[in-house]
Amino acid sequence: MASRRAFIKKSAVMASVPLLLPKKEVFSILNSSSADRLNVGVIGTGDRGQGLMRIINKIEGMELIAFCDSLSFRLEQATKIAPKAKKYSKHTDLLGHKNLDAVIICTPLSTHAVIASDAVDADVHIYCEKTMVKGDTATLKLVQKVEQEHNKIFQTGHQYHSSRLYGHIVEMIQGGGIGKISSIEAQWNRNGNWRRPVPDPQFERQINWRMYREYSYGLTAELSSHQIDFTNWLLKENPEKVAGFGGIDYWKDGRETYDNTHLIYTYPSGVKASFTCLTSNAKDDYLIKVHGDKGTVIIDYQKAWKYPEGKYNKIMGDVDGVSGATASWTEGRGNPIDYNHKDPSRQALEDFKSAIINNTTPMSNIKSGAAVSFAVDMGIRAMDTEQVVAWDPKYNL
Repeated sequence: MASRRAFIKKSAVMASVPLLLPKKEVFSILNSSSADRLNVGVIGTGDRGQGLMRIINKIEGMELIAFCDSLSFRLEQATKIAPKAKKYSKHTDLLGHKNLDAVIICTPLSTHAVIASDAVDADVHIYCEKTMVKGDTATLKLVQKVEQEHNKIFQTGHQYHSSRLYGHIVEMIQGGGIGKISSIEAQWNRNGNWRRPVPDPQFERQINWRMYREYSYGLTAELSSHQIDFTNWLLKENPEKVAGFGGIDYWKDGRETYDNTHLIYTYPSGVKASFTCLTSNAKDDYLIKVHGDKGTVIIDYQKAWKYPEGKYNKIMGDVDGVSGATASWTEGRGNPIDYNHKDPSRQALEDFKSAIINNTTPMSNIKSGAAVSFAVDMGIRAMDTEQVVAWDPKYNL
């Protein structure tokens, strides 16, 4: 195929480039002709798809040549971002676009498995947004197909896995920077109904697909999945079991996915990790707290802080007329973790490009993506049944 020839040509050019050349000059050589550019198609041009299209336009060596959406007004919006790209209403037609090298899948979760499978058949590189697949059976089926039939790159869109700040923190903690980890607390809280505006009621389910079980697993898949991925990455483990509760407790508007989720996963190392999403209170927004016996690391979207563990001062006192002991904690001063890094979404796309050029496995790949898909599915079943759900041995890929 043309894309394969282009990849081979890129590899040959890369091999002939002197190692001492600056990166800018290396990419200048790689991009000396249009055949050496990575030709990309975006499938799904909603908010996320359009956001990634804008980023692609800024990345040297990536050419947005086609995009697809089933909604005509989405296509018109996307045309303003990439006026020269070919637009399609069916992903199967886009996959047949001449000289297509890679696709980025930004469609509703329920469609990921089918579209990714078709992309494998089309022999193109794949970037599939998180959560990778809806349901454990569909996840296992796609992993099997990719491993047996796909000789190209497959990257999952957990963009924080590409964050150089997050990577630095993972290395620091794994190196003993805060001692032995016992607990991880993650939240992604908002105060709003999480809906997108709908120009016509007939498009409600297509635009607000995150609200409906047919298409989505809601907050756990769309938000907590990022933090579950981070936890798996940090611990080098997959969860053993999960318990939790969820409900449609605030927004009584016909939605089918939970607006209030609380999950606790246990890991083989003994770490307990909690994941909370609210839609009626935005206090502290997005946070990950990693607790160790020598300190704590707190992470938000773009920044992080390290808090050395303080001292416990035992104070004997009289509480409500009963002699007892209370404890006060002198907390260490939090220190910013300064580390130069790019926007995670841009870094993820640049990593995708780099993996294709160098034929290397992305950090966020088919197996790490599948592990999160399994964990999300476990969490949904735990909340639905109000029972503990265990990791199935068949998930060990």
